[in-house]
Amino acid sequence: MYTPVNTAFKYVICLFCLALSSTMITFAEKSQTIFAAGKQYRAVTVSDNLNHPWSVAFLPDKSFLVTERSGHLLKISRDGTKREEIRGLPAIASEEQGGLFDVVLAPDFPASRTIYFSFSARSINGTGTEVARAQLNGTALSGVRIIFRALPKTQTNKHFGSRILVAPDGTLFITLGEKTIMKEAQNRTNHLGSIIRINPDATVPADNPFVSIKIFKPEIYAFGIRNVQGIVLHPVTGAIWFHEHGPLGGDELNILKKGANYGWPWVTYGIDYDGTIITTRTSLPGIEPPLHYWTPCIAPSGMTFYTGNRYPEWKGNLFIGSLVQSHLRRVVLNGTKVVGQQVLFRELGERIRDVRQGPDGYLYFLTDNDNGRLLRIEPVQ
Repeated sequence: MYTPVNTAFKYVICLFCLALSSTMITFAEKSQTIFAAGKQYRAVTVSDNLNHPWSVAFLPDKSFLVTERSGHLLKISRDGTKREEIRGLPAIASEEQGGLFDVVLAPDFPASRTIYFSFSARSINGTGTEVARAQLNGTALSGVRIIFRALPKTQTNKHFGSRILVAPDGTLFITLGEKTIMKEAQNRTNHLGSIIRINPDATVPADNPFVSIKIFKPEIYAFGIRNVQGIVLHPVTGAIWFHEHGPLGGDELNILKKGANYGWPWVTYGIDYDGTIITTRTSLPGIEPPLHYWTPCIAPSGMTFYTGNRYPEWKGNLFIGSLVQSHLRRVVLNGTKVVGQQVLFRELGERIRDVRQGPDGYLYFLTDNDNGRLLRIEPVQ
């Protein structure tokens, strides 16, 4: 039963998690080996001294592209010993939660050299999420083109969303936040609080759910969303999964459905940061329910299904970075049902911003600190 008494208790618990996470970042022993499910794994640092890294992509030459929220795009060699800054980025508004966010390669990257990246940009009206495409040649971008601008720009510098997924049909799914203006997540006349879908050339797919309603933004694919920083394609079913930051508690795991309303702020399992009740409702007719939710909050960021052979015992599992609880979350599934969870690498005491499977079959993750790191998970023989 969702009551103010229960939510107040959850609020206290989540504040404890925040305090614990902050303490761990400062004082935890920097152990990099863990024992889990009867086996040992170690997190090997590939590159450190990164300024709040946000996303990692893998280049064909086995080097890495890493974004820093401060507005830098880096090419890091396979062994981490060489680091080069990519030139040619557009102006980036790196303020509060804003900055340079996701980076993904086009499926035909070896031939086209095309990458997509998201960032916060400033206008006279404030800041907002934008997405660009460009060609990467060596350490320079060329042909930079903005293919999406979230409107309206606002004076708030939080909840930018900003993950990019290239779907099998070539369309781009882009996650957005509501810029902390809760009610706008239900307003389809703007982009706030939605997941949008566009073509790589910036046009709108003709089969988007709201293209025939002139007052709605035609790019919107789903709405009622608070702030999404993880989206991934299921390797077997082809369904698109995403997770969502709740307020204080109520982080959600969802499957993306065309035209669906995910309820924010009409329904939530969380409360506001000051302890006030946003709503007592956790469900409503016409609202898509989550597959799973987390209270206390984990503050999810980054997400991937593991499909490789480096850790056969993890095959098919979902991996999610936790910011507030400073760990990597392993999620065991039976179909769409969460049947088990495991906390990994809490010993590092670092916020985890992104997690990806590399083409070599290893899992890589980024820690979100002033001295952030790119790490690779290796089984200990």
